[in-house]
Amino acid sequence: MVRWLSRWWRAATSACAQGWQRLWEGLRPLDPYRSVKAALGALVIVSVVITTLLALFAVQSATELRVITIISIVASLLITQFVAQSLTAPLDEMTDAAKAMAGGDYSRRVRGGRRDEFGELAENFNRMAADLQAVDQHRKELVANVSHELRTPIAALRAVLENVVDGVSQADPETMRTALSQTERLGRLVDHLLDLSRLDNGVVPLHSRRFEVWPYLAGVLKEANMSKRSGRARKDVHLHLDVSPPELTAYADPERLHQVVANLIDNAVKHSPQHGRVTVRARPGSGPVATGEGSLEVEVLDEGPGIPESERQRVFDRFSGTHSTEPAKGGKGVSPGGGTGLGLAIARWAVELHGGRIRVAESPRGCRIQLTLPGTKGQPS
Repeated sequence: MVRWLSRWWRAATSACAQGWQRLWEGLRPLDPYRSVKAALGALVIVSVVITTLLALFAVQSATELRVITIISIVASLLITQFVAQSLTAPLDEMTDAAKAMAGGDYSRRVRGGRRDEFGELAENFNRMAADLQAVDQHRKELVANVSHELRTPIAALRAVLENVVDGVSQADPETMRTALSQTERLGRLVDHLLDLSRLDNGVVPLHSRRFEVWPYLAGVLKEANMSKRSGRARKDVHLHLDVSPPELTAYADPERLHQVVANLIDNAVKHSPQHGRVTVRARPGSGPVATGEGSLEVEVLDEGPGIPESERQRVFDRFSGTHSTEPAKGGKGVSPGGGTGLGLAIARWAVELHGGRIRVAESPRGCRIQLTLPGTKGQPS
């Protein structure tokens, strides 16, 4: 009985609160503090009341009508000026802020705190100004980061070629491999930028199909091992594949998924300790994202220093850089330098293009990045 009364009381309280909220919103057109129309209506009413009272006073006191008229006009003008100044102050601030933004200053903001339409306009204006400031800052960082990433391989390639031309070094296979590695680094950066351009323009279609996960991921790891043997990656990190059940199948775009897994493996290898281990684990999809047949959950785990919890959302932003620079526990850490900061941004884009989810999951050691693809029912149209 007590439990039933408690539930009834909570339901009644919730219904009353919702009813009061609807009533309060319904009265908004009549509230001069929350509606400009109501404020202007109140101004007209006050002016009429003042004029009427002054007219009655003139009749009772035998005061000349023209004096009462002048007093009434002056009082109405003063009240109108006060109300107009209060209503138009945010518009004046927005005009000044818009002129400053047109000149490139996106730091200007409009004072808020009002509850009427002008208050909502001020909040939206401030939100727009913050977004424009973020876009401008991102543009500047983009130019700076791309310039930095391009300058490093170009300078190294130029030094190699100058040494060959000046006779300091011979054009032997080792020298040419050094030049080739720098050229490949430039190519990877350009590919990343092209992918981001397609992302922004929304011109990348999905070609999803069903495929077996074990041979597919085995091929991705085989390419990663070939990269290690060709000198483009560290040779001391062991790659391990764990697929369960072995006959697991998935429904996705193989090319885009290859791009995601390859980027995650490359990032994990870079940040692994000496003689570390990178594990690629695949399981049937679980959770709210995995909604259809052929859903897939892939995890890439390393034994490096990991990612601080405060940075786990930011690592998927463009040019943010990845992983902590702190040394790994139990061994020497590896500097995360040399990356473009685009790999995880592209991975998130490709996963979200499938309607899936990618995140940095909890792990007792190292970094664990988990992606979930929805399968057939979750594919975007």
